[in-house]
Amino acid sequence: MHTRYLDIHMLEHRPPSCLNRDQHNVPKTMTVGNAKRIMVPAQTQRRPLRLALEDTLEEPAARTRYLPPRVAEELRAAGWPEDLAHFAAGQIARSATAKGLDTDPKNGHRTNAMLLVAADSIVEDLAELCTAHRADLEKGLARLQKKKEPDDSDDPKPGRGKPPALLPTDKVAACLSRPTATIHLFGRMLAGLTDADVPSAVQTAPALTTHKSDLQPDFVTAVDDWLGAGDRGSAFMDTSFLTSGVFYRFTTVNLTDLTRKLDGDQNQALRLTGLFMRAAIMTVLPAKQTSTAPHTVPDLVAYAVRDGRPVTYASAFEQPVQAAPGGGYLTPSYHALDTCAGITHRLTGTSDLVGHGYATAQTSDAAHLGTRHDSFDALIAAALTNAAAEATGQTPADAA
Repeated sequence: MHTRYLDIHMLEHRPPSCLNRDQHNVPKTMTVGNAKRIMVPAQTQRRPLRLALEDTLEEPAARTRYLPPRVAEELRAAGWPEDLAHFAAGQIARSATAKGLDTDPKNGHRTNAMLLVAADSIVEDLAELCTAHRADLEKGLARLQKKKEPDDSDDPKPGRGKPPALLPTDKVAACLSRPTATIHLFGRMLAGLTDADVPSAVQTAPALTTHKSDLQPDFVTAVDDWLGAGDRGSAFMDTSFLTSGVFYRFTTVNLTDLTRKLDGDQNQALRLTGLFMRAAIMTVLPAKQTSTAPHTVPDLVAYAVRDGRPVTYASAFEQPVQAAPGGGYLTPSYHALDTCAGITHRLTGTSDLVGHGYATAQTSDAAHLGTRHDSFDALIAAALTNAAAEATGQTPADAA
């Protein structure tokens, strides 16, 4: 049985903006085809997508190190003394796995590693678990206080080993392992708690400009509205950098894996995939929105449903696209992508191509991207129809 993928290709012009920055506060670049390109890493794209989907689904998740401190806050609000609430927070991390999760006791037992958890009720559930085992926690705290030296923290000294777990590990682990729709899509890994590991059904490539791109300096000044007598000039001066260009974005969804993780519920898998497609098309990266407002929509969105493996068309832009005679990179990028799709089909054949199509603002039709659709809604509907089709080994009319 083949693994089925839904590939999504996008071309989008971004006006002057700063979608992502490095440690030097400069937009990230990468050299591809011996030409500098503006680059937006995959992780920068995935978080806004996850948050947009969680808002749509009203099913939040939280990537955080502050789960134990949040539970301690809940316990203190319920009347627990400070020392007992702090001890309980440490026990949540200690009881999460056989060896426990490492924490920072000086910061409320903030976990050293990030956790990705279902956020709707996990704080309340863990607080209830602590309440159910409050007597055990009180005894454990009393034993610890009896052994402690004045300068000790509630973590063991080197060589003493970790304290015993006082909360039921299976119940703590069950809270941490609870999945959400976005966890099914984007995956999760938690060291030491293999039951919580969820392989990502979504793969995302770094977004790259299809053409050579350079950083553009933007000299910024700010004027003090209440200047003193004799004051002249600006109160603040700085230089930031903006970029502009046509980006190629590629992401793919492992439909087979997503359906399996949803206990075989294909309808739910297709629903999540449709929402993911819309989020991928419409979500704008939040960086510098206030000062650049780069609220464009893609000029082209194309999909391909494939059995076997995903296929990116990034090689279309290994040689940087040259501007059209009248200027602009959207039209030549569109033609380069279409040409690459045709070459790919010629080289690999189309027996595993279940269906493909595209929607674009371009006036000319593509020869190799499948059926043209008038809107993104129609495109998404067609993609889901092909995604649900039975594997026949034959290329349908939509894939011609």
